[in-house]
Amino acid sequence: MYAIISDGSKQYKVQEGDKVTVERLDEESPQVTPVMIVDGDKVIASKADLAKASVKVSFVGHATGKKIDGFNYKNKSNNRKRYGHRQKYHVISIDKISA
Repeated sequence: MYAIISDGSKQYKVQEGDKVTVERLDEESPQVTPVMIVDGDKVIASKADLAKASVKVSFVGHATGKKIDGFNYKNKSNNRKRYGHRQKYHVISIDKISA
């Protein structure tokens, strides 16, 4: 049994026991939305059936993405700007998938 979950604009394929790195969530009660649940030959994808289904997750820890370095430069105007970014993520564990 596996599920496709949605977190913001990204979707992930998960099974019970998986650890997934997702965008920042609420640490107190992380919630994800199931988009589709597959159990052998049975596929649950309609909104009415997914309203009854749930994917329970628990918060495991923090993670950071890779460092992105950038540099803006404009010729002949002494315009130089360096910038950097490092995305913050949460690591969640998939506890239970129920249809």
